[in-house]
Amino acid sequence: MADQPARWPVVGARWALLALLTAAATMGFAALAVPSAALFAGLVVATVVALAGLGPTAVPRWATGSAQAVIGVVIGLLARPETLAAVATEWLPILLISVGTLLVSMAAGLVMGVQRGVSPLTGMLAQTAGGASGLVAISAELGGDERIVSVVQYVRVGLVTATMPVVAVVGYGATHVDAGPGPAAGPTAPWWVGILVVIGCGVVGTPIARALHVPAGALLGPMVLAAALSMSGLVVGASVPNLLVDLAYAAIGWQAGLKFTRRALVTVARVLPLATALILAVIAICAGLGLVLSWTTGMTPLEGYLATTPGGVYAVLATAISSGADVTSVVAVQVLRVLLMLLVAPLLARFVGRRTS
Repeated sequence: MADQPARWPVVGARWALLALLTAAATMGFAALAVPSAALFAGLVVATVVALAGLGPTAVPRWATGSAQAVIGVVIGLLARPETLAAVATEWLPILLISVGTLLVSMAAGLVMGVQRGVSPLTGMLAQTAGGASGLVAISAELGGDERIVSVVQYVRVGLVTATMPVVAVVGYGATHVDAGPGPAAGPTAPWWVGILVVIGCGVVGTPIARALHVPAGALLGPMVLAAALSMSGLVVGASVPNLLVDLAYAAIGWQAGLKFTRRALVTVARVLPLATALILAVIAICAGLGLVLSWTTGMTPLEGYLATTPGGVYAVLATAISSGADVTSVVAVQVLRVLLMLLVAPLLARFVGRRTS
């Protein structure tokens, strides 16, 4: 115990190094328009310092739980009354297509799970197309390897984001439309309202979810409560401040990155070729589901493609605005998919984990 006080400066220096490098990397990735830049930066930086032996041991449990609550609220607030209105009249084909996307991506995950070093549960979580940050946040809690899940999820997001504009132009004849500032923004609540929503949903939603034995309750409890508040109109215009979101993303990235070892890095590199091929297959199948969606609803083929693209909701929004597509309907289907994935994936993950353990 005598040397215990001497360790605190070392631990503090390691956390300071991790934080400073992550802040710098976040700004760099944001300048390159990398999705969820803070999470990706946290993952990369934490991996590097962990492999170099310069990182902290692990992210405290309270910090990861708080980060999950923040991400849950961010996702929950995407559900708005106009979202429900946009899908209400054609809810059945939209729901069936969303379930189809879930089944296709999870089937790809089970195929990925045949590789040595990858469990079916890890493969399923890695390939599930919806809410990448949320799935990375809860993968360890569900029993998956969060290192593989985080890398594969962001390979998926990167591939979707990179290919979407090309496919929209070449495959669907999308042309740039001068849409001005985009869809009219609704009322914006003060920043402190978003803070109160996070605190309230975290304090109330997490204990309720855990009391009900909901898997990944720290994320799903606040997410469902935030979605209910948003849909009710009680928190119109509320959003989580960007700084708090970035801190939560960074913590989730650190959580996975600090657990990397050289052996884990080799495993991830070995599974990436098959994982990438499966991601591309899922993207192609989802494009086919988008055509089915356009045939069964009033959407155009381009809108069906954008609505069913497996990831990159903000890139979808930008492409929809620039091409003159029906932004509200496209984003509504995307939000429904993300919420469905994050609600169902933990339950299926628990089932798969029990059957394969």
